Amino acid sequence: MVSDNKKKLVQELVREIKEYPIVAIVNFENLPAQQLQKMRAMLREKGVVLSMTRKRLITLALKESHNPDIEKLIERVKGMPALLFSKDNPFSLYATLQRNKSEAPAKAGQVAPKEIIVKAGPTNFAPGPIISELASVGIKTKVEKGKLAIVEDTIVAKEGATITQKLADTLKRLDIKPMEVGLDLVAVWENGLVFDAKQL
Repeated sequence: MVSDNKKKLVQELVREIKEYPIVAIVNFENLPAQQLQKMRAMLREKGVVLSMTRKRLITLALKESHNPDIEKLIERVKGMPALLFSKDNPFSLYATLQRNKSEAPAKAGQVAPKEIIVKAGPTNFAPGPIISELASVGIKTKVEKGKLAIVEDTIVAKEGATITQKLADTLKRLDIKPMEVGLDLVAVWENGLVFDAKQL
């Protein structure tokens, strides 16, 4: 059963769904609170409304909009979802969200968003246990002028691979930040059409 407060919240979401020509589903999983506040302020300046509530209430609001095209967004409500309402076009909205992403270190269990490559070249590490640590994730090294150097560009994770604790620790030591944090656009509805992020 939905409480009165939640009913009001759903009604407010339904009103916004009907009022705005662009309705988007975003995922804010792994987004630090401070960055979320910055994103929210930046979107507000651009006239974009970010509505964050429980997954169940978002799904309920999409159903209660009684728009079969908007209801197609329901299957795309994943992770930690929020709704974005805009009068801008989907392509511009996607570009804004992409531009405002920032690099972050990888954590164990995360999925590589793209191929992760460790570039060849010098490091600040003196020879020692780090040699076997790097070798354990497939990175070949040699000693140059008393410091370790990475011999060749090495793919340490393919796109879609799950990052292990060992790899996350190694990337952190090398100061490689392969993850992007920000609001991930999942899908957008405009004029009866639903666009997935890959189409934008």
